[in-house]
Amino acid sequence: MKKTLTAVLLALSVAAYAHAADKAPTAQQEKMKSCNAEATTKALKGDERKQFMSGCLKGGATASTEKTLTPQQAKMKSCNADASTKGLTGADRKKFMSGCLKGS
Repeated sequence: MKKTLTAVLLALSVAAYAHAADKAPTAQQEKMKSCNAEATTKALKGDERKQFMSGCLKGGATASTEKTLTPQQAKMKSCNADASTKGLTGADRKKFMSGCLKGS
């Protein structure tokens, strides 16, 4: 009796595993695979990768659909790039950023 029960359980386990392997991936699994591949292609690591994956899985920024920046974000990005180009650090950078963001 034990051998029969064990054989039946084994057969059910094998059948369940085979059925799971035959199932097509869900839309979420496909999205995860696609976002992960894109993050790998971009060589993203750490927090940058987490942020990208979060946005990608929510349908946000990807290579094909870049997130649109608000005017304030665009200004911040521009001012930050200018400060970096000028090599500003510390108090000088803070002063420059303040003036740049105010438009003066």
